[in-house]
Amino acid sequence: MQRISITPRPNWQQAVENVGFGFHSSNTPYWDESAYYQFTMDEVLLIENATNQLWEMCINAVQYVIDKKLYDKFFIPQWFVPHIEKSWDEDHASIYGRFDLGYDGTQLKMLEFNADTPTSLFEAGIIQWYWLQDFNKDKDQFNSIHDKLVDTWKYLKEYLHAGKLHFTCIKQSLEDLTTVEYLRDCAIQAGMDTKLIYIDDIGWNAELQAFVDREEEQIKNIFKLYPYEWLVHEDFGKNILQDKNNALWIEPSWKMILSNKAILPILWQLYPNHPHLLKSYFNKGDLTDYVKKPLLSREGANVEIIKGNHTIEKTAGDYGEEGYVYQELINLPNFNNNYPIIGSWVIGQEAAGIGIRESNTLITNNTSRFIPHLIA
Repeated sequence: MQRISITPRPNWQQAVENVGFGFHSSNTPYWDESAYYQFTMDEVLLIENATNQLWEMCINAVQYVIDKKLYDKFFIPQWFVPHIEKSWDEDHASIYGRFDLGYDGTQLKMLEFNADTPTSLFEAGIIQWYWLQDFNKDKDQFNSIHDKLVDTWKYLKEYLHAGKLHFTCIKQSLEDLTTVEYLRDCAIQAGMDTKLIYIDDIGWNAELQAFVDREEEQIKNIFKLYPYEWLVHEDFGKNILQDKNNALWIEPSWKMILSNKAILPILWQLYPNHPHLLKSYFNKGDLTDYVKKPLLSREGANVEIIKGNHTIEKTAGDYGEEGYVYQELINLPNFNNNYPIIGSWVIGQEAAGIGIRESNTLITNNTSRFIPHLIA
């Protein structure tokens, strides 16, 4: 893996906006094409194989957590457990997930799995692909994200309830809306009847005991870009168990187990010394160089890096009361104070492509940049 500096396209802002990418910049660019990451085919095959292995291991870990009733370790309320187990036993549909991987040129290690509400999908599937067509269309990317999304919706179409497939997110996030509208567009290409509704506008019809949209149409199938750990701690979320339609929620609630960092020590317990896992525990254990992570932290909040029993980096935030995990520290590659994380996508149960986010700190946070890639 190499980081190669280049000159951005002179009209790059207009180019990305033309394909619907409206959140490419804030105070600093989020989309950054002043460089790209170059991978060999052997490295791509390593990432692809590791991703498929990790996905299979994660599925086995979900079964283990359910069998052993380990929900307390995940800060999951007991009242919601029946819904999780029902969604698992009935094999409710999962569309996607993103493994965050650290790669130092030799070792490829799982840092965590964004299983419930992963973002950067649009950037990985569409924006970096269009960049490549302008930069060097004779090159290739590890990127079958779009095609796999459409194919997965086609496959799942017959398993959904009769009726529309609603898509939802919060009103205040252009990033979330863009991701949801992209997924909705893929579903439309797959022949589905869809409808967008902001989660703030979803209603509950007490007489029908059903979720409804603004036009009082009952919601039978719904894709949400909204975390389950928020949903289950709101009064609104409690209606999920009362829903007479038993609406299919995508991602399904069993993904709560995989989106929680408590899965990391479970995986290490089930697969000790696996080449793509880092030592992970519910306490410090035998670790001296490690990362302390809240179970439900997002965008690098409340993360602490300890090396030789000294804190070398720490972030603030609102997480932590739910508990922590402790994960062995991996040395990320350092390209002139740019630290990349590989986001490897699983779509339709298969590895589908990657996106690279990099930060100027060891903790990847909400100021990270998305950098395109190609295969040499």
